[in-house]
Amino acid sequence: MTENIKGIAASGGIAIGKAFLMTEPDLTVTKASVANTEEEVTRFNEAVNAAKLELQKIRDRAEVDLGAENAAIFEAHLLVLSDPELIGTVEGKIKDESVNAEAALQETADMYVAMFEQLDNEYMRERAADIKDVTKRVIARLLGMEVPNIGLINEEVIVISKDLAPSDTAQLNTAFSKGFTTDMGGRTSHSAIMARSLEIPAVVGTKNATATIKQGDIVIVDGDNGEVIINPAPDVIEGYVAKIKEQEAEKKELLLLKNKPTVTQDGIHVEVAANIGTPKDVESVLENGGEGVGLYRTEFLYMERDALPTEEEQFQAYKQVLEEMGDKPVVVRTLDIGGDKHLPYLNLPEEMNPFLGFRAIRLCLEEQTIFRTQLRALLRASEFGNLKIMFPMIATLEEFREAKQMLQEERERLIQEGTAVSEDIEIGIMVEIPSTAVLADQFAKEVDFFSVGTNDLIQYTMAADRMNESVAHLYQPYQPAILRLVKMVIDAAHAEKKWAGMCGEMAGDPIAIPLLIGLGLDEFSMSAPTMLKARKQINQLTQTEMQQLAEKALSMQTSEQVKQHVKVVLGI
Repeated sequence: MTENIKGIAASGGIAIGKAFLMTEPDLTVTKASVANTEEEVTRFNEAVNAAKLELQKIRDRAEVDLGAENAAIFEAHLLVLSDPELIGTVEGKIKDESVNAEAALQETADMYVAMFEQLDNEYMRERAADIKDVTKRVIARLLGMEVPNIGLINEEVIVISKDLAPSDTAQLNTAFSKGFTTDMGGRTSHSAIMARSLEIPAVVGTKNATATIKQGDIVIVDGDNGEVIINPAPDVIEGYVAKIKEQEAEKKELLLLKNKPTVTQDGIHVEVAANIGTPKDVESVLENGGEGVGLYRTEFLYMERDALPTEEEQFQAYKQVLEEMGDKPVVVRTLDIGGDKHLPYLNLPEEMNPFLGFRAIRLCLEEQTIFRTQLRALLRASEFGNLKIMFPMIATLEEFREAKQMLQEERERLIQEGTAVSEDIEIGIMVEIPSTAVLADQFAKEVDFFSVGTNDLIQYTMAADRMNESVAHLYQPYQPAILRLVKMVIDAAHAEKKWAGMCGEMAGDPIAIPLLIGLGLDEFSMSAPTMLKARKQINQLTQTEMQQLAEKALSMQTSEQVKQHVKVVLGI
């Protein structure tokens, strides 16, 4: 029977396919006596060997798609399965206690996990997590079940999950994973942002997709309208197939704009740039006609690994991006860890409210060795392209001055060491805290540029956690209060003859773009696949008309009023 589920439109496009449920099976273990312990040991070893083969496949695929660094976690899991002490303890328990293999493994794993978790060593505590993951995989084999793995999908499917971690999303093979939907998440969650980068249609925050959709159901993910259709009728499928063909034709048409400038009808040039997370994302930036990189999220260099990246590793990553972008600007955001992004190897305290806690520039100013290593790597790479450096989560002028002072100190050290450093590096800040927007006129005297991070600016202004679907309705980019803050930032920059950009998701929003043109935004940075659509839209606008549009929107009372006003004026 056909059923529709509403969610949040997280990544545009339409995908049709069989449902692949990522829900965890019930791996509850019941302890039982066995008569033939030798057979039980054999059954255990067969399950271990099967799990090893599965992990080897996942590791090999991850190495090809994501690189050796990201595949290392699966290598660690294979080492656990080859540990003679762990395997020997389980076999001994089966023989000595005449107990079933799954119970023997669970008890042994629980013992090791408890032991490692008590150690005052972050690396060893991480090994406890490896043991849990490996145990789950082997127990699933023993119980005749399978742990769904996104990295092993080898047919065209729609992935259905409660949530997808960034590491899960990174394993998506776009040849097979045609789209996904999750119970949790919002438009600015990391899985949603990565979906847009991968050009995978996605609907998130559905609340009950995993409870409603069954394995193998035919599913349509409408990432444009935030809708999931389960077991659609043939005529509905035909209608969506026609829409897919229309979108493919539009993509070909947009490619004609690849090397064109982004200019309004009355001759105002703005820059359309891309947000990236890794050097391999540059290919998509150039394929989609990016005029620069407006946000390089360097935290991905630090994630999914067991230790901090070295200065040389960082230097090579920054250098690669700068060289590939040529003379086009590359805005690199310094380490932005905290909130919903964690580094397991940093022993940071648990926080009641991590989004308002010890994160981003606050962490970097405290952990100076980490910060200075990154600054040195950036300065060394500056000779290879058009580098701009941006500090995140700046709340006070003192923070900006301290960060800039450290950058200057590292510049002087490198020059003394005989290392070439560019003389022309612009230094800016992300504006994502309301107090910074309010004080933008003072910041503008000292920074070279602003980049408005609307993902956080909106959640802080509206006091609404952007990861919480219960308050997702308060994530309102068209809210007049947000528009007024953005105007303050742009006006303050222009008063000091500086430029203002935006690297939040709002920058690529077709309702927001006309408003931002009217407010005078200089640079729009978004997911790479969105850039050509944005260019086409901007090329059709007239700034003087958009100024009138924005002026009226600023005097409105609600987000919905602004949205309808834009739609009426533009006829969309």
